[in-house]
Amino acid sequence: MRWIKPSLAVVATALLATSCSAGAGSTSGPGAATKDTSPLTAALGTEKESAGPAPAVPGARPGGTVNVYNTTDFRHLDPQKVYAGAAYNTSLLWGRQLTQYQVVDGKARLVGDLATDTGTSTDGGRTWTYRLKEGVSWEDGQPITSQQVKYGIERSFGKGYEVGPPYWPQWLTGEASYDDARKKYGGPQDGDLAAIGTPDERTIVFHFPQPQADVPYMAAQSSSSPVRQDKDTGTEYDRLPFASGPYRIAEHVQNTRLVLERNPHWKAATDPIRSQYPERFVFTFGKEALNINQEILSGRDGGADATTVSTQLSPELYQTVDTDPKAKELVVSGRQGAFVTQLMINNERVPDVEVRKALHLAYPRQQARQVQGGTRVGELATTLSSPALVDWQKYDLYPAKPEGDPEAARAALAKAKQPPAPLTYAYANTPVGQRVAQVLVEGFGKAGITIVPKPIDPKALLDEAHRADSPYDLFEETSSVDWPTPSTLIPFSFDGRANSDLNAARYRNGEVDKEIDRINQIGEPRAKAKELYGLEQTVMKDVPVLPFAYPNMNQLRGANVGGAFVHPIYGSVSLSWLYLKS
Repeated sequence: MRWIKPSLAVVATALLATSCSAGAGSTSGPGAATKDTSPLTAALGTEKESAGPAPAVPGARPGGTVNVYNTTDFRHLDPQKVYAGAAYNTSLLWGRQLTQYQVVDGKARLVGDLATDTGTSTDGGRTWTYRLKEGVSWEDGQPITSQQVKYGIERSFGKGYEVGPPYWPQWLTGEASYDDARKKYGGPQDGDLAAIGTPDERTIVFHFPQPQADVPYMAAQSSSSPVRQDKDTGTEYDRLPFASGPYRIAEHVQNTRLVLERNPHWKAATDPIRSQYPERFVFTFGKEALNINQEILSGRDGGADATTVSTQLSPELYQTVDTDPKAKELVVSGRQGAFVTQLMINNERVPDVEVRKALHLAYPRQQARQVQGGTRVGELATTLSSPALVDWQKYDLYPAKPEGDPEAARAALAKAKQPPAPLTYAYANTPVGQRVAQVLVEGFGKAGITIVPKPIDPKALLDEAHRADSPYDLFEETSSVDWPTPSTLIPFSFDGRANSDLNAARYRNGEVDKEIDRINQIGEPRAKAKELYGLEQTVMKDVPVLPFAYPNMNQLRGANVGGAFVHPIYGSVSLSWLYLKS
């Protein structure tokens, strides 16, 4: 997953306890006692656990309106385009998938959502079959069918959907790249996709050219959501998708306001994931982060009934929450799943590995973390992958001082083919972003590297940094794998054949690409993971990006909001379990 995305999932084909400290938040699950973190046990649920309803939230009561304050609107609402953590998390309110994560006591369990279970595999993993539950329906009461699930997945092949996950197109065609997959099938306009069968309205069968062990976890991605063809409004669907979850979209004024109301045709008995306690959710976009946090802490202007899914606790308020017991109770904290924050380098614009190594050695990580909030931001990172992944391997190929080492960086620059030109650093134009930019200018400057900061509207930063002709050399990004193995890290984020939406570093290494193809043929998940961890270190020798932190999530909930916890998969406050205390 690129960007603040998503998701991770869990290892395929078996129960697996991971070391994901992804969990818990200030409450480790619906109604649970307060904890700082909790290990995540990621497991495949049974058919019985997939049945519904969701576990009740102790003390929850129905009614009222929960306010959600975010600095910016979601990049996409179209389910086949959603590929960011906060949007994944929020879209659970109105969208359902074949599988999804049930959270109990801070631990995630993958269960059937629309499907009766997490899928049945035959033919050595080349064929996967799902059966839809009886009674699952759209917001107008019409039943959800297997053909509509198929149509939704077919959409992910279409033009404009390259912003979403590439897995269905690649897996179903057997092609290594999304672009090559689209040459074989370009979406619904090309007709029927033979690789997906729908023998009846409740059965969907996937046929893959190669074995695929991770299908149950891909089935939880937003792009596995059904879409009804008669409700597919094209680009307008990105603003107003048709609902299958406990809420439906009543109003969406982009970049301003999003209103959700209860979906009367959602049946709790079919849904083991979600609840429907509030009558409405009202999202407000465009406020500054500090203002959002101040309103929630003070309880004014609806703040007591509010939370956020994309805005972190402002550093200006750290002292307040550390010294005021009542304010501290409103902090929802937890490990941000398997996310890693990195200083991204555009390798096409900075092609010399010695220059990139110099940037790594000079990087003032400690100072950058301090101006963002100190140690509560997270642990400083040395790897591309997160410690939350199964069988994770710690390494530090080029040990660097946390505060930066200008002398070592100058020594690396002396080996470069030529001194680097001034490097442009794109950053979100916020108070925190401005402080980080100043730290980088000063820190890299000590090593003789000139940084030219370029402030960008926060709403546009990802698009600007990821577009193919981006003029920026550096930018900070927090992203995650799509499930807690390394199988979606190197093969998708550092594959030289991938576009800049996925391979944001524009890293190109033909030998790495060959190794990706070889390793992708390994069917046993943990054997595959071992090979990928080795390949990760090969990639890191080229210093394509600069690891910064394994981040924590610190967010606020209003004094009248109950059931708040950091979702162990999606890494932000989960809305599906919230209620108002009075």
